[in-house]
Amino acid sequence: MNVLEEAKKIEQEIIKWRRDLHKIPELNLYLPKTTKYVEEKLKEMGIEYKTLVNGNAIVGLIKGNSDGKTIGLRADMDALPIEEETGLEFSSTHKGCMHACGHDGHTAMLLGAAKILSENRDKFKGNVKLLFQPGEEYPGGALPMIEEGAMENPKVDAVIGLHEGVIDERVAKGKIAYKDGCMMASMDRFLIRVKGKGCHGAYPQMGVDPIVIASEIILSLQKISSREINTNEPIIVSVCKINGGFSQNIIPDMVELEGTVRATNNETRKFIANRIEEIVKG
Repeated sequence: MNVLEEAKKIEQEIIKWRRDLHKIPELNLYLPKTTKYVEEKLKEMGIEYKTLVNGNAIVGLIKGNSDGKTIGLRADMDALPIEEETGLEFSSTHKGCMHACGHDGHTAMLLGAAKILSENRDKFKGNVKLLFQPGEEYPGGALPMIEEGAMENPKVDAVIGLHEGVIDERVAKGKIAYKDGCMMASMDRFLIRVKGKGCHGAYPQMGVDPIVIASEIILSLQKISSREINTNEPIIVSVCKINGGFSQNIIPDMVELEGTVRATNNETRKFIANRIEEIVKG
């Protein structure tokens, strides 16, 4: 069996699926139209499946010609809260929402793999699980799927996933790259509320200025990566959003800071979380 030839046979079908999904982007853990679309395709292929996470995740199962190991193939299905302005004929029909991260492509590719594997199940032993995941962008759909048994009955021995696009500019167009060990970092969101005491900007001594405190926190957080962790270890602490204040001459009561932490080591991840709390409290 030539897998590439099999994929080429259904290339136009996969493109159509991707464009259909591109029109109906949905967010987080609520993907009713997307999951309905995927379910319809799995039914047409005669693939058994079940839904998890209140119907917003799908686990399909393709059984081979005999007992063996189980491989999981995973694709995310959610979109981003971005207004589409591409002008494409298959642009998003959901205002303020767009498949800007390629998850429509991931879902279409997994449907393509499902079709090929289902039609050739007599040629392999073991099982293939199809893991259609919601909430990859936010708030995280893998964990609730695992907690609801996605990786059991039959137990999954290994999972294969991918992301379209170019993570590293050294990967040429049309090529696939992989690496041993950790490839993608964890993603943790933090939200810090600095509560001060508002007052007139001309009399700062009468209040507690949360903007100055927030500025000290931001600068101190940057020193976690530059001064407290081995420089050979890849980590990022980024403050990406600041909210506070109403007027040029009023010191506000509160400032909010929001950001992200990326790490490739769980111990480092815990260390950063503890240090953020210590710095903020200090």
